Amino acid sequence: MAKTPRNDMPRQKPEVRKHNFDEVALGYDEALALAEASRCLDCKKPACVEGCPVEIDIPGFIREIKRKNYAEAINILRQKNSLPAVCGRVCPQEEQCEKLCVLGRKSEPVAIGRLERFAADWERANRPVSDRPQHTCDGPKVAIVGSGPAGLTVAGDLARIGYRVTLFEALHKPGGVLVYGIPEFRLPKAIVQEEVDYIGKSGVEVKTNTIIGRTITVDELLADGYEALFVGSGAGSPKFKGIPGEQLNGVCSANEFLTRANLMKAYHFPRYHTPIRAGKKVAVIGAGNVAMDSARTALRLGAEEVSIVYRRSRDEMPARAEEIENAEEEGVQLKLLTDPIRLIGENGWVKAMECLQMELGEPDASGRRSPVPVEGSEFLIEVDTVIVAIATSANPLIRQTTPGLESNKRGYIIADEETGRTTKEGVWAGGDIVTGAATVILAMGAGRKAARDIDRYLREKQSR
Repeated sequence: MAKTPRNDMPRQKPEVRKHNFDEVALGYDEALALAEASRCLDCKKPACVEGCPVEIDIPGFIREIKRKNYAEAINILRQKNSLPAVCGRVCPQEEQCEKLCVLGRKSEPVAIGRLERFAADWERANRPVSDRPQHTCDGPKVAIVGSGPAGLTVAGDLARIGYRVTLFEALHKPGGVLVYGIPEFRLPKAIVQEEVDYIGKSGVEVKTNTIIGRTITVDELLADGYEALFVGSGAGSPKFKGIPGEQLNGVCSANEFLTRANLMKAYHFPRYHTPIRAGKKVAVIGAGNVAMDSARTALRLGAEEVSIVYRRSRDEMPARAEEIENAEEEGVQLKLLTDPIRLIGENGWVKAMECLQMELGEPDASGRRSPVPVEGSEFLIEVDTVIVAIATSANPLIRQTTPGLESNKRGYIIADEETGRTTKEGVWAGGDIVTGAATVILAMGAGRKAARDIDRYLREKQSR
């Protein structure tokens, strides 16, 4: 087995990109894509497919790239993936398909995600949305609540079969976390819009500014002729640590900070008059991808010092290694084994963060070693902005206004893992509203399973 090195993806230089919101990763050109595709062994029993939540024929689309048949490569991708340009950018392939790549046992795995992005970008450049196939949708009506990755996947899959799908979105733009949560420099919003337009061209009707549970309820939709309904409303309610001082000015959740920057385009001030506070000395509490996104956004908004404050060590950081690397290259500091215990204010504004030094003890339920405070190790960090990026929870509105729809003690909707069926007849759910905050591709995988089961349910219903 030849140990041909993996082809790196070109990126903007750190000293340049930290001052702009342009996409950091520049993508493969044709030569790099062909070189990387040639590394694929085209296994007869591809383990990589087992690691893909949406079951893409990975060797199949890579084989077509090798042949320079890019149109067929994207056709193969779209058979299973409604959002290839998105997944090629933000899916954690290193923990899924690439983790199982045979090459990775003795060398580096094939860069499956980068090749997926190449095929999707080829489609964007060579096959406009207006030229792509349109489906005839004359089947039963299906309602989708939430236009994030799970909802878009269900909508795309069911429209392809022929169902009349309506997608309801609470915000003024469809895309869910793809538009309000992930920054422009990781996922350009024009790409999200094109993917939404593609699904819309498939026959899906999109209704924005519609809050299910307030504008209209689940039961009212079911009574209005929708024969099935999928809830993919995500987990967008922020959580705080509960430490003193979190009510001070200059303290906000990552949800609010990123929504203002991404969806409301605060980074385009003064073209967009969206208020946002970046500050000069910014501390981000947390170490997941959302924390990295917040820290890197703050840097681009003009912060002079940005720190990730995390109570465990680097090995336990949940963010993708690529995102941690990008953040450090751009100048974000990692304050590890550090736990904030109090925020200190002056004239109503945060000015310092009191922290404890931590050390690692035994592993907890998540498998990560538990942080243990070091007695007498209190110290202060000077800050003028604090962004809390530790966790999110489910908005309770849908479950509170939908009798018969059960949730667990954490407020997430109870749904079958393989089918997405909930405790309410005719209602399915999937993505973060079921699992809590997870990845885009896992939400899409849940959407695919739910779409398959909705189709099965409606076919059985029609045959009775």
